[in-house]
Amino acid sequence: MSENTPRRPDGMGENTGAGSSAPRVEIEQGPRRPSDDSAKTTQMPSGQTGSAAGPGGGHDKGPGTTEAVPFVPSTETITRTVVKTKAKALPVFLASLGGLVVGAVLVIALAMTGAFRITSTDVEPSSSQTQTINIDAEDTTLAEAVSAKVLPSVVSISVETADGSGIGSGVILDTDGNIITNYHVIQNATSIVVTLDDGSTYEADVVGSDESSDLAVIRLKDVGDATLTPIEIGDSDSLSVGEWVMAIGSPFGNEQSVSTGIVSALYRSTAMQSTSGTTIYANMIQTDAAINPGNSGGALVNDQGQLIGINSIIESYSGSSSGVGFAIPVNYVINIANQIIDGQTPVHPYLGVSVTSVNALSARQQGLSVTSGAQVTEVTEGGPAAEAGIQAGDVVTAIDGDEVTSADGLIITLREHEVGDTVTLAVVRDGSEQNIDVTLGSDEALQSEQQDNSTGSGAGNSLTEEELRQYLEDLLGGGQGYGQNGGQGYGQNGGQGF
Repeated sequence: MSENTPRRPDGMGENTGAGSSAPRVEIEQGPRRPSDDSAKTTQMPSGQTGSAAGPGGGHDKGPGTTEAVPFVPSTETITRTVVKTKAKALPVFLASLGGLVVGAVLVIALAMTGAFRITSTDVEPSSSQTQTINIDAEDTTLAEAVSAKVLPSVVSISVETADGSGIGSGVILDTDGNIITNYHVIQNATSIVVTLDDGSTYEADVVGSDESSDLAVIRLKDVGDATLTPIEIGDSDSLSVGEWVMAIGSPFGNEQSVSTGIVSALYRSTAMQSTSGTTIYANMIQTDAAINPGNSGGALVNDQGQLIGINSIIESYSGSSSGVGFAIPVNYVINIANQIIDGQTPVHPYLGVSVTSVNALSARQQGLSVTSGAQVTEVTEGGPAAEAGIQAGDVVTAIDGDEVTSADGLIITLREHEVGDTVTLAVVRDGSEQNIDVTLGSDEALQSEQQDNSTGSGAGNSLTEEELRQYLEDLLGGGQGYGQNGGQGYGQNGGQGF
């Protein structure tokens, strides 16, 4: 797998917590003083320096000499605290004047850079002409409100496997203790421990999983009268690029961590492969909210604190956040989760063909009229493609007008549809293009067959290159089951640890 290939975050580490409060800056403009006003005096220990107070503040007084600070007449004066050491009057005057100049320059600079958001609504002059400008960090209130709402619904998941341990995240779906997470978080788990927001821990069992979609549902054991806060479900179909989002999870094992960002892009799709199968990520939500190892299975929420996605993979040269993370859309997640909870096998659209990618070299060698697409190498008898008239040798170049440039592209595009949908395939046959309507079937039978023939998630490791090629072709042709049971991995626990 190349360094810039999307990876799954699943991290490990100690629990830490950190918090910070945004600074609030106030500028007070005092009323004009008469020219004969007496100078302010301050007291400090002789020969000792003090620290300046903020606008409108005071300073500590102590024993020592008292010196007058000459007052400079001005139309308007910004009141500041002058901290003195024992010195002569002229240097003190120059220092005070210099401080006023520097302060004025600083205020102008901050205003020009946007650090001060000064608008007509920010300034509220009183009868004494004193004005106060309160500066709040952008989105502070929003982030705090969303965090308070969502944190109780996000959990940390610790997993033990025969090969070691790992940490991921999950989202509470209901009060029965069902929790949504990524399949790669709980893959090959021998034990699962879930930590809630209040610090309480529970063991959990796997209810079911959909390896090819990288989704799983686990259920807490012996929850009794535990307080569970199901997350509010949003609508991922209504998202817009640029929309504010928050990611919540356990990056590097740091439980209940939040990061904010925006929706960077929509409808990102990829197929991640390994010797054990293929995981399909279709219509992913891309975000620049920091997602790191350990965030897998955690929540991506909108500004209403509603779940819009399950954080799953990152694209990074280092393996840590580079501002390019991806979440599985919640509408798809809930569909799969409900099937699992209902005891059903999650199903996906089934075409019934084996395909291979067309490129410039293969096109020249075979005398094809197109240099990209998905070429059909075998048609499953009795399958949807066979019934629609698809033949071996056909090159699929589009589905419902959406261009198909490779075998993976065909699989991803089909996964965006539902079982029973009728799609129109643009097919090139003998140099001419034609459109063929196909009603997609279900890959449930294929999954059962693969499960019966499976010897474990690592079965593919002992296959020869030819056997592996045939295995992957069978998975693709088997209905874009897309590596249903074999799939799973793709760097899950052994590879990228994502």
